[in-house]
Amino acid sequence: MSEREAASHLPVLVDEVAFLLRPRGGGWVVDGTVGMGGHAERILETTGEDVRLLGIDADAEAIARAARRLARFGARVSLARGSFRDLGAHAEAAGVGEARAILLDLGLSSYQLDESGRGFSFLREEPLDMRFDATRGHTAAELLAGAPEPELARLLRDYGDEPHARRIARRLVERRRRAPIRTTGDLVDAVKAAVPRAAWPRRTHVATRTFQALRMAVNAEPEALEAALPAAAGLLAPGGRLGVIAFHSGEDRIVKRAFRALLAAGFVQLDPAPLGPGRAEVAGNPRARSAKLRVLERAEAA
Repeated sequence: MSEREAASHLPVLVDEVAFLLRPRGGGWVVDGTVGMGGHAERILETTGEDVRLLGIDADAEAIARAARRLARFGARVSLARGSFRDLGAHAEAAGVGEARAILLDLGLSSYQLDESGRGFSFLREEPLDMRFDATRGHTAAELLAGAPEPELARLLRDYGDEPHARRIARRLVERRRRAPIRTTGDLVDAVKAAVPRAAWPRRTHVATRTFQALRMAVNAEPEALEAALPAAAGLLAPGGRLGVIAFHSGEDRIVKRAFRALLAAGFVQLDPAPLGPGRAEVAGNPRARSAKLRVLERAEAA
């Protein structure tokens, strides 16, 4: 990976992840959302030759960039293209019998936001695609073209915590009757028209929650997370750790609910409160401000 590519991706809470999830002995680490390879690189840098890493990502370009970034680690790295929904299958195919650590970083990479051209960001005019795997499933434009108004409102409320979900859904349906909603600019204009100017957030863009909700719906992210968490727990070796970085309350609710069930099954939460970025990290990477890292450890065998 070039220096430019590495610099363009700032992994969130990388020091905390490396400290809490790097195996103290040998074994496998599974990064279920390897992205640009930032967390994986730090874990491999801080461990010995007896630690191997399996990186999974649905985005083909992310896998290619992670391969370049991690090439210097040679056979210690295996990469697989696919969803962390199928974590168990990917682990089995790679020969991972059990893992010493598993990470799920639920955020977007800087590449996806800034360079992919798939409409993840409201800051540039792009087609409304939003798929992680651009070869499968329906695009965001297709979802907006066909979803009934109540369904759009539900998605915005449940996946985006959008307080103006009904207003925005109504405006989207009105807008698509006149012309298809095909680009990020079309979507931003509809959201701005739906939300009264006095109600626009002060610290974030008025369309932030809408873009988040549509991306999650297009990629079925909540369903994938609900499937991945118990699978990850089952893959952990005794004493192994599972870390999840969530970026908004909907994701974090799923993680907290799954972690409560695992606590009842003998897992231990390392800290009852999630870890967040410090001021210095937020200053250098404002996208990190909402990140929350939760970590569970599987109890050692008796």
